[in-house]
Amino acid sequence: QSSLTNSDIIFVKLHAPWEVLGKYAELMNVRMPFRRKIYYLHRRYKFMNRIEKQISRFRGWLPRKPMKLDKETLPDLEENDCYTAPFSQQRIHHFIIHNKDTFFNNATRSRIVHHILQRVKYEEGKNKIGLNRLLSNGSYEAAFPLHEGSYRSKNSIRTHGAENHRHLLYECWASWGVWYKYQPLDLVRRYFGEKIGLYFAWLGWYTGMLFPAAFIGLFVFLYGVTTLNHCQVSKEVCQATDIIMCPICDKYCPFMRLSDSCVYAKVTHLFDNGATVFFAVFMAVWATVFLEFWKRRRAVIAYDWDLIDWEEEEEEIRPQFEAKYSKKERMNPISGKPEPYQAFADKCSRLIVSASGIFFMICVVIAAVFGIVIYRVVTVSTFAAFKWALIRNNSQVATTGTAVCINFCIIMLLNVLYEKVALFLTNLEQPRTESEWENSFTLKMFLFQFVNLNSSTFYIAFFLGRFTGHPGAYLRLINRWRLEECHPSGCLIDLCMQMGIIMVLKQTWNNFMELGYPLIQNWWTRRKLRQEYGTQRKTSFPQWEKDYNLQPMNAYGLFDEYLEMILQFGFTTIFVAAFPLAPLLALLNNIIEIRLDAYKFVTQWRRPLASRAKDIGIWYGILEGIGILSVITNAFVIAVTSDFIPRLVYAYKYGPCAGQGEAGQKCMVGYVNASLSVFLVSDFENRSEPTSNGSEFSGSPLKYCRYRDYRDPPHSPVPYGYTLQFWHVLAARLAFIIVFEHLVFCIKHLISYLIPDLPKDLRDRMRREKYLIQEMMYEAELERLQKERKERKKNGKSYHNEWP
Repeated sequence: QSSLTNSDIIFVKLHAPWEVLGKYAELMNVRMPFRRKIYYLHRRYKFMNRIEKQISRFRGWLPRKPMKLDKETLPDLEENDCYTAPFSQQRIHHFIIHNKDTFFNNATRSRIVHHILQRVKYEEGKNKIGLNRLLSNGSYEAAFPLHEGSYRSKNSIRTHGAENHRHLLYECWASWGVWYKYQPLDLVRRYFGEKIGLYFAWLGWYTGMLFPAAFIGLFVFLYGVTTLNHCQVSKEVCQATDIIMCPICDKYCPFMRLSDSCVYAKVTHLFDNGATVFFAVFMAVWATVFLEFWKRRRAVIAYDWDLIDWEEEEEEIRPQFEAKYSKKERMNPISGKPEPYQAFADKCSRLIVSASGIFFMICVVIAAVFGIVIYRVVTVSTFAAFKWALIRNNSQVATTGTAVCINFCIIMLLNVLYEKVALFLTNLEQPRTESEWENSFTLKMFLFQFVNLNSSTFYIAFFLGRFTGHPGAYLRLINRWRLEECHPSGCLIDLCMQMGIIMVLKQTWNNFMELGYPLIQNWWTRRKLRQEYGTQRKTSFPQWEKDYNLQPMNAYGLFDEYLEMILQFGFTTIFVAAFPLAPLLALLNNIIEIRLDAYKFVTQWRRPLASRAKDIGIWYGILEGIGILSVITNAFVIAVTSDFIPRLVYAYKYGPCAGQGEAGQKCMVGYVNASLSVFLVSDFENRSEPTSNGSEFSGSPLKYCRYRDYRDPPHSPVPYGYTLQFWHVLAARLAFIIVFEHLVFCIKHLISYLIPDLPKDLRDRMRREKYLIQEMMYEAELERLQKERKERKKNGKSYHNEWP
């Protein structure tokens, strides 16, 4: 049928009759319901059952749970309350068939039709098979299953019910008014298939698990707020009007009082306080618990959705692989048919070239970070000589803020380049099947974007201010630019700014691109249709015309959705010791993300092909890798970036409570003075000597200034050599890293060992179900044979058949 808006476009509508559906459902081993489930209760649970009945009566007096969906609005998802078995036409009488038109739901029907189209030979020739080849060579522009009508209705769903499953999904899932309710995952699975259903199940589970992490992170932040007035370190910084700090850049940066950084010292305490170490350990354990319990949750979903015994079909070879290696063939050990073969030497050479490309792109990221470092070094001097007092007095914060914004723009630009490079390198490798291609592309894109997103954060956390030298002997880039120093209150405030700004900006940008861009494109399409055909004509368009005017799903499937969440998971765990509010920001974003993705799938995108999957694929391994990396990075953040270890060493070894085994706030008296070294102003290099002599502080030129380090005074036998306290702090830092990592890894492995992947009750249910299915099959077969025997006796016929 020709399109109403463009006569050059012709729609080919496909429909599969019952006979075809039954035949291919049997070939594809599609599991269908055949008997309602019998829930078995052991005697030892009867007492618990009585208690649960009493509790349910008590709950009846309480208000209804607001997060639960109304059961009246949801359809009866019958297959979830029935035992299922692979469909068989010979045993069709075993299955529950009320209506042949609705026995196979739309997702199953579209999957069967797609299975047929992928194996139909459309032209004489060796490789002229399948719909994908027709789409790739341009014979067809698109192929998609239809949505079930409109997602809007003039009538209320409460009074008139849902008009179709799409309308029901919009009202109960994609509408912003139900943001606080649970997701109807069974309905999502029925409409979009198991693969998309598993993504939303994982996203919902991740969001739910963020609640305790966000609560503890907020508690750590509030603990810093409540203890701010009792913090001895910030008090000493704010009262240090007589301590003059050395300039933080060459020439234009002036001397400054330590008390000028009072605000930054207080802000640093909000994130770097006594609860930070506890929170870092908690988040490392949380990541393990999240993954372990997700495995259990996935097992329950796989059982409910009949994915336990499902195995992926033997995948077809990619057309590009066939075209490249069609001349060389070997027998497939599974199918026994000849197929194209890639030589081992050819495969290795392509992998080496691909790995070289990955290494080159990582070098590009490092070069971009190096450019940001040079920008920070140059700009801090420029801002220090700025005319505006606000920027001049806060030159380091202004430098950090602008550097983060520029870094974000570079990240977004490089992401576009990385996608093209990853696509080129993946195609260069010539993966054999689509799943191999998808896994290879996923790994490259994640690696590129992870390095791109976190490289600057790693620089600030572990390199900023660590290799600057000391006044009079600064280390320089290309013997020209002096490396940037940390603020007198430490580098943690820079790390917090980097994480906060990048996280907020990236999530905002992603949400706009996910929903805003398709909305604008669909609005523009509807506007053109209204101008050409009027409002009345547009409403009379058939469903295939309306769906064609929607945006197609991403060519990479759920890749962008998973990648966004995995990168967010990295931000939430890797540097969480420096930014405890990261889980809270992630939680707020994910609450919006779930409804935003649901709205996009239901209203803005064409209906994707329903496909099956048992788990989230390669992403689970990436999540485990991030969990391991987070333990290491948080150990280094606490030991190296924060002042937790220097404060601890001072309290137990050098403070007023030295040797007493105490570490309270009274033990921190004098810590600020002990953490600062003395520098003789006359020892400045010519290119580092500031333009002002510091006479504005005491009326005469300054002789000495202070800087953050543990070094001997200028008149000691070894001027500016490391003190004993420096070596004590360094040893304590290394010891903390080793103890923290081993302790947390032991806890993680212990949790992994104690939490089984399969819940015990689910294991018992699966065993009992197998037993009952066998019994039911025997009973049904016996019943059929008895009926046949009675009919033969009735007709006067007698046969001597052996018992089958």
